[in-house]
Amino acid sequence: MSEGNESDALPQIDFATFVMSLSHSALVHLGDEPHPDTNAVEANLALAKQNIDILGLLDEKTKGNLTGAEERLLAQVLFDLRMRFVERSKAAAK
Repeated sequence: MSEGNESDALPQIDFATFVMSLSHSALVHLGDEPHPDTNAVEANLALAKQNIDILGLLDEKTKGNLTGAEERLLAQVLFDLRMRFVERSKAAAK
C-alpha cells in the first residue's frame, strides 16, 4: 500500500477528531479498549492520566475559543474519562 492510500483512509483532522483520538488513547490505557496493534487489553493508569491531563490542559487553554459543540464534547469526554480513572484507581488500590 502506498503512503497516499494510507493518508486517504485517515479522517480529516478537526478539533473533535483530535479530542476523540486522545480520548481513545486514554480508554486504551484505562483498559476499556483493546490496543489497536496487539488487540490486548491492558491498563496503564499513568499513561491514562497523562492523556486525561492533556485533555484538561487543552480545555484550559482553549476557553473562549471553541464552538458550543466543541466545548460540550470536551467537557463530556473529560467528565467520563475522569470518572473512569477514579474507578480504575480505586480498583487498583484494593
